[in-house]
Amino acid sequence: MSILAFLKYIFVDKLLHALYGGLGVENFITLMAGIAAFVSVYAVWHGAVAKNPLGSRARNLRRHRERLRAGLLAPTRSRHRQRRVDALSLMRRATHRLNLVRSNQAQRMTGRLAQAGWRSKDALVVFLFMKVALPFAFGAAAAAGLYGSGLDMPPMVKLLVAMVFVVLGAYAPEIFVRNAIQKRRKALQKGLPDALDLLVICAEAGLAIDAALTRVAREMERSSPEVADEFGLTAVELGMLPQRRQALDNLDRRTDMPSVRGVVNTLVQTERYGTPLAQALRVLSSEYRDERMLKAEEKAAKLPATLTIPLVVFILPTLFVVLLSPAVLQALDSFASM
Repeated sequence: MSILAFLKYIFVDKLLHALYGGLGVENFITLMAGIAAFVSVYAVWHGAVAKNPLGSRARNLRRHRERLRAGLLAPTRSRHRQRRVDALSLMRRATHRLNLVRSNQAQRMTGRLAQAGWRSKDALVVFLFMKVALPFAFGAAAAAGLYGSGLDMPPMVKLLVAMVFVVLGAYAPEIFVRNAIQKRRKALQKGLPDALDLLVICAEAGLAIDAALTRVAREMERSSPEVADEFGLTAVELGMLPQRRQALDNLDRRTDMPSVRGVVNTLVQTERYGTPLAQALRVLSSEYRDERMLKAEEKAAKLPATLTIPLVVFILPTLFVVLLSPAVLQALDSFASM
């Protein structure tokens, strides 16, 4: 029995049998009302529960320590790591054989992956391999599901659905990278005012730019790891690159955000003309904090309109079931007695 036939057997045949055979109409309506009420309560509870952003980071750090401890104690390479290395080597061979790394799209995607926080060469190899492999995988899975399940559909419709899955597989890696970039930019925008406040304190204490960025990166590791990552890499590049302007330009290129570009321009102006750094950074910090507050107020103003959809989808059907169930049950009883 195929998966679609099994799902049809469970969710259609059994449901109709329960409706017209075992449960009856009244019990079925009561069951559906209970399920709708449970889903509504769970949705409200899930949205109201405060999420701890440090919990996942603590778990990741604990797993990383365990992997390091296992790597130190184990005499050979673990199987998981060996499988990962074998998979990466397979992807490298495929991308180099197809000459994908040297294409114009690869050079463009290197910058996009850096904006998402993935700067290694393996990230580009994985992206290019998924870009080529996912259309075939999605198309094969759709064709197997459509033609192997025995659905009563015209052949052209099945072919069209399979082609839609192929197109979805082709655009899935880019959509994933775009979402990762947007998420990282939101995190950077959220943590940037606090980082600028710490940078102002370091500048007033007499630290140089690279030392100040290093100290701010160390202090921001827990609250905003994205800002700590970018500032730490910029501090390293300031000490390694021949031109300090190039390190700041790299920061602007990796983030591609107007707020970070303002910070970069301020640091470049300070390096070139010797203007006071603390005062300029204090003005930027105040401006970005006001902008963050305005965005929060904008989200709060949009909240009543946003809650309209959950109200219509979850609460009103339950209310209609509670209000209309007596009338429906009386009508069914009157029709049954005729």
